[in-house]
Amino acid sequence: MKKGDFPSGWTEDRVREVLVYYETQSQAEAVAEDEAAIENPSQTLMEVPNELVPQVRELIARKKAS
Repeated sequence: MKKGDFPSGWTEDRVREVLVYYETQSQAEAVAEDEAAIENPSQTLMEVPNELVPQVRELIARKKAS
């Protein structure tokens, strides 16, 4: 990906905002965010072998697009 190429819906400003959010987040805030995600009944967290990550992302993208 070249500098300035962003996924659909993303801009340089949005990327900067996300970076600032996570770079200024305290350890306690990060843990609380992770725990809230784990408790979300509409999602599942699981380990995926690294080599399967691209395929899993593609499946998620197709599901969101439909």
